[in-house]
Amino acid sequence: MQTQFTDADLQKPHIQEAERILRTCVHCGFCNATCPTYQLLGDERDGPRGRIYLMKELLESRDDDDQVTDETRLHLDRCLTCLNCETTCPSGVEYHKLLNIGRAEIERRVPRPAGERAQRYALRKMMVEPKRFQALLKLGQTFKPLVPSKLRNKMPAAPIDAGARPDANRHTRRVLILEGCVQPGLSPNTNAATARILDRLGISVTPVAEAGCCGAVDFHLNAQEDGRARMRANIDAWWPYIEQGTEAIVQTASGCGAFVKEYGYMLKDDPDYAVKAQKVSTLAKDIVEILRDEPLDELSVNASQRLAFHCPCTLQHAQKLNGAVEGVLSKLGFSLTPVQDAHLCCGSAGTYSITQPELATQLRDNKLNALEAGDPEVIVTANIGCQTHLAGANRTPVRHWVEIVDAALS
Repeated sequence: MQTQFTDADLQKPHIQEAERILRTCVHCGFCNATCPTYQLLGDERDGPRGRIYLMKELLESRDDDDQVTDETRLHLDRCLTCLNCETTCPSGVEYHKLLNIGRAEIERRVPRPAGERAQRYALRKMMVEPKRFQALLKLGQTFKPLVPSKLRNKMPAAPIDAGARPDANRHTRRVLILEGCVQPGLSPNTNAATARILDRLGISVTPVAEAGCCGAVDFHLNAQEDGRARMRANIDAWWPYIEQGTEAIVQTASGCGAFVKEYGYMLKDDPDYAVKAQKVSTLAKDIVEILRDEPLDELSVNASQRLAFHCPCTLQHAQKLNGAVEGVLSKLGFSLTPVQDAHLCCGSAGTYSITQPELATQLRDNKLNALEAGDPEVIVTANIGCQTHLAGANRTPVRHWVEIVDAALS
């Protein structure tokens, strides 16, 4: 794709990066064939190719250009950032990196209405601090009928018991774990189950209280500098353990894992953090990357349930781990039902199911129909956002897959 940036524009790092990405696009449109929002809406501007054109026009235009309007932002907002298009693209277009640039630019150029700004600010403040989120969740559970439906459906009916964790110092092999921001409240047993499974394999799990939200919530709600500040804070919290030789930084939420693996890229221009951020990205591992390389036959598992696995977009398209969880579950003896169109997004996409509820609900119901076609006893997934979004329909039970493995250990 040809670009028309001025020499002055090309002095700006974000324009240099945008030009690099834009010039890899060959307009083929293969991306539209697998884009969930294009399939629903049929509008070129709601597919990756159309959004790329919109962002090109936006970045090439001047600040006073009246062609740049909130309609441009609408089509960028509708993108799930599922990265299905990147998996499909034959030219290797790094669409999500361009989208981050485009969203930051439209946010600067076209201010949102006050109501939208208030909603996004509230989401950030509500979700990124685990203790605050858990307090609000408890309050919401107490007064559940008064909670707006798009939030009420995501809340567990009652507090969930996480169960005990093994001693964090009993094994020579040690990993860190990112506890996350909403997962400790919505599904506290996920990380506890992970610690118990790894303990069986001779690996101790060290939680680091100072490490908080990975930064994805801030970043994807266009508070990108706040997101980078969270990245730096997490790196500072993890660094002493990294210097002591920790084996990995484990994530059980694939959305967090995909984001932490991008720390090196997103802080590449920070002279104080670039090297450390790259090291963190190298150490970041989804739990399946740890388990698939371990002697799973040493685990005594009573794998009696029939499962349907929903592979989150952040696992299959961002981290390129499609088939990894299915492989581990099959090796452990679980029966997996087939899932049609497994590459498509469920509609969760971080805060998307709150900011774009109609599209998210359509995508969720389509995904559940595909997952339930094989009559599974339980639907399992690898990301807290997908888990709560799918569970909100109150159909087949939805759990994190490591909880099912942990419960099956004899």
